[in-house]
Amino acid sequence: MGTTSIHTHGCRVSDEWTIRGMRAVVLENATLRVTVLLDRGAEIVELRHKSTDIDPLLRLPVAIHDPARATGSIGGSVGNFMDTYLGGWQEIAPSGGPTNTHRGAAYGQHGEVSLLPWDAVVTEDTPERVTVRCSVRGIRTPIRIVREMTIEGASPILRLTESFTNEAGEAIDIMWGHHIAYGLPFLSHGARVATSARAIEAHMGADDAPNRLSRNGAKGVWPHLAGPDGAPFDTSIVPAYPDAFGSDVFYLSNFAEDTAWYSLYSDFHTLGVAVAWDATVFRHVWQWHEFSRTGGFPWWGRAHAFALEPWCGYPTDGLSAVAGRGNQRIMQAGEVIHTFLTVALYQEKSTPTAMNRAGDITFSTTR
Repeated sequence: MGTTSIHTHGCRVSDEWTIRGMRAVVLENATLRVTVLLDRGAEIVELRHKSTDIDPLLRLPVAIHDPARATGSIGGSVGNFMDTYLGGWQEIAPSGGPTNTHRGAAYGQHGEVSLLPWDAVVTEDTPERVTVRCSVRGIRTPIRIVREMTIEGASPILRLTESFTNEAGEAIDIMWGHHIAYGLPFLSHGARVATSARAIEAHMGADDAPNRLSRNGAKGVWPHLAGPDGAPFDTSIVPAYPDAFGSDVFYLSNFAEDTAWYSLYSDFHTLGVAVAWDATVFRHVWQWHEFSRTGGFPWWGRAHAFALEPWCGYPTDGLSAVAGRGNQRIMQAGEVIHTFLTVALYQEKSTPTAMNRAGDITFSTTR
């Protein structure tokens, strides 16, 4: 038996929605609407600020498909993730990045839990507060993730508390991340990033990779990195859509405190999104740009994406390669990781200087 709020004011929740045949949950209040596709990895496909009617999350111009039913004409070499990718916000485990095999388990692009159906139950349902608990177990890896999502009052804040359990009888290696991507119309006139990160590193890829924004493997003090010509550039500036070009991945790290944070603000829309998380678990942020109108599969010249993704483990080379470098998270048999992630939408024009776990943002006194 599903749940739909009886009250029609304050916080409301319903787990009785279906979208293209897939189970969905909607949480909302006076300022925020959150839509979660349970049958697509409990993927957050809407994070809408009601008064501006802006959803900052990326949404590619593609149809919504159920990954359990979307069968291509032939199996892809990277797995199924890219066949049905919409943008939005996915939870990724136990591998991040391309196809790889680790300890006998073969993983496609971005592991397995983002393509699995998750269970869900509404655990709180009052005008003051609603909470949904989602959970999933891996198929190829004995892991279990439980995610609770909560909104309160009229606050534009979504709070996630999570547990990640190693149900194996031995230690395992994992990569675990929140693949949060932003796009149009939020980024149509550009945006700027603020963060508590103090270091940045460019992905070490092929030297001749096209459209790189940075010098291969460059390291710097956030937000500056060396470009292909060696000249420094500011990675905190997201160009306006007509001017944006380039494909790249950077890694942010060395956060000032255990509660790390970033913000992304659009002057044009007078809207920002800020994310806080536990930096003792998610020690890196992957900053992904896809501004080049890259042709061919999977982008076909129509992607305009900017992602800031908290991860445990880097780089984006797949679990096997990351474990080979010693950058994975090792979980002992039966170990449980407890952590949190909080996202807040805001309209203050001043630059954020701090954010806590509850979602409270401190702003600069100067603009």
